[in-house]
Amino acid sequence: MESNLTILTIDFEASCLPRHGLSYPIEVGIAGDGKAQSWLIRPHDDWVGWHWSEEAEALHGISLDQINRDGLDVETVLAELVAACDGRRMVADSMIDQYWLDTLADAAGQATPFLIDHVSLLLDEHRADEQRISAAVAFADARHVERHRAATDALWLSALLDHLSGKAVGQRRALMRLS
Repeated sequence: MESNLTILTIDFEASCLPRHGLSYPIEVGIAGDGKAQSWLIRPHDDWVGWHWSEEAEALHGISLDQINRDGLDVETVLAELVAACDGRRMVADSMIDQYWLDTLADAAGQATPFLIDHVSLLLDEHRADEQRISAAVAFADARHVERHRAATDALWLSALLDHLSGKAVGQRRALMRLS
């Protein structure tokens, strides 16, 4: 069933993948309409002893020192995230993002504030075949080369969905009329 809610994409970076041990979120980013916002998350006391993967750090480039120094507490991140996402449909390209949202909310002593839809639901809603999906991926890849940070990954997914929905074509036509 297609939703009329405005879509925001969401992505988390984490201390490791859960297959490597207990994993916690270290950054969350959201995107929509070509804009993104992200928050670094300071590790919560509940996460002491959870796993930190050098492999994950090499991928996202965020160090444990950086999140301890620059990260916000889980309560602040969750409150600001909930306010930014209010009334919007949240979509991610990995089902594990729900786990990290749940982990963040649990550490903040809150109930999970919203559910995250997987992008496959939108692909089905748009009846996207392999050709349309490939074109949308190519479109997103061309616009967002830098990856593995929460905001840029959320922007990549947002661009893919814009292309799939035809929104990106409308934006290009509007820009062409302005020039």
